[in-house]
Amino acid sequence: MDAAAAVVAAAAGTDAIGLVFAPSRRQVTVEQARRIAFALPPFVTKVGVFVDDDPARVREIADAVHLDAVQLHGVESPEYAAALGLPVIKAIRMRDRSSVEAMRGYRVFAFLLDSFEPDLAGGTGKAFNWDLAAGLQASAPLILAGGLTAENVQPALQAVRPYGVDVSSGVETDGGKDPGKIREFIARVRSWNGTR
Repeated sequence: MDAAAAVVAAAAGTDAIGLVFAPSRRQVTVEQARRIAFALPPFVTKVGVFVDDDPARVREIADAVHLDAVQLHGVESPEYAAALGLPVIKAIRMRDRSSVEAMRGYRVFAFLLDSFEPDLAGGTGKAFNWDLAAGLQASAPLILAGGLTAENVQPALQAVRPYGVDVSSGVETDGGKDPGKIREFIARVRSWNGTR
């Protein structure tokens, strides 16, 4: 994600932008994240993505970038999440129905349901079986992630009926954010929201 792609997403109507601070091909520095954050209009939520990071570093980055929330993709405990003192979105990797047990004990802003891959904390580009999340009752709103594209987001919304959706690789071309795919994805989500 760069500032130009973030501005395209904001203009198309996104509600939030993810800034990845965990080791990844999408990782940004604090300075890059600040440039992206300051390019955004008001009311677009800035979410920092972390994996098992030092809590002091998470808080320091959140303060420096003016993050609105943090998304935790590792094995961070409920105690870790609570001690941050920040709005937390906790990612849950959906391998099977028992994966929902991982939500127990968390008091968070939302849960993000993502695909399970043994060696990846997220960003797999693969969808999981949405039946695992259909009708799921949780203590916080659900955000659906994992392999979403403009082509499959409406069936995913129909199957899971989440609070929101999260996309990354599904709006990329050759590893970079594609303005056309960003606009199409957001248009499909907004179209579905307007018809239900």
